[in-house]
Amino acid sequence: MIAGLGIWGFVLVMSLVVLVKGADSFINSAEKIGKAFKLSPFVIGVLLVGIGTSLPEFASGVAALLAGNVEIIAANAIGSNITNILLIVGILAVLAKKFVIKQDLLASELSLFVVSTSLFIGVAFDGVITILESSLLAIGFIIYLFYILFGNDKDAPATAKYKAELETGKVTKGTIVAFVLGLGGVILGARFLIESVVSISDILGIGTGVIAITIVALGTSLPELFVSLSALRGGSTEVAIGNIFGSNAFNLLFAVGVPGLFSTLPLDPKTLSIGIPILAVASFIFVITGIAQRIYRWEGLMFLVYYAFFVIKVIGF
Repeated sequence: MIAGLGIWGFVLVMSLVVLVKGADSFINSAEKIGKAFKLSPFVIGVLLVGIGTSLPEFASGVAALLAGNVEIIAANAIGSNITNILLIVGILAVLAKKFVIKQDLLASELSLFVVSTSLFIGVAFDGVITILESSLLAIGFIIYLFYILFGNDKDAPATAKYKAELETGKVTKGTIVAFVLGLGGVILGARFLIESVVSISDILGIGTGVIAITIVALGTSLPELFVSLSALRGGSTEVAIGNIFGSNAFNLLFAVGVPGLFSTLPLDPKTLSIGIPILAVASFIFVITGIAQRIYRWEGLMFLVYYAFFVIKVIGF
């Protein structure tokens, strides 16, 4: 048992590494290819924000759908959003001492976050997300993309504008290779990630949702952490926090809504009884923080304590 657990634990960690690194390579090379085809830097930035940081959650959701372990999909998205808010924002607040959020952030990211989170909790509250309910999430994602792509640029996510300003090189053979290898890494990483989650849950005799909402969610939230830390180091605090608002919305609308078009998505008991309430409370606190337009270090510490409480509660120590 211990040997099997060790092997599959190693596979789980390596799968997360391959998935996250593959997603990073895929997105970076896709950005260069997009500019080579004369796509607007702003459009590229929007697509990278809309899909880029949610790609690990989406890929693992598709892999779970194909493997028939659909309870992982919602658990991963819920756990990822909780991790983004409580762990990543907590870390950012502690490092930055005090966040000051610009007013224009409230016009786009905050409103999308509120609508998407409220819609998701509404459809998931009964423990089952039907195909019809998933279609509402997917439609919400499409509407938002159209809004920011064809609406006023000033309403676009701060992270999209930040990404659009980044310099990218020309398309080379290396770029194509990085694109292909990145895509392959995403596919393989997601596949073995789900396989390892199922195997570990069988060995330990616990639900796959418990692993998905904690360990998998933590791993798939790494892109959000990297983007936010990079923005923070550059002094773009509104980008760092806006990335969390936008990514959480896309996790629910895109990473759950699209796979849910092909199967009913059940929520395991702990995801329903613990994950949904903590997601609701954490999201509410995050919204209040956004409206206040500042996060102090002590608030970041409280976020981290709340995250520890969430993990302990789910695991059942």
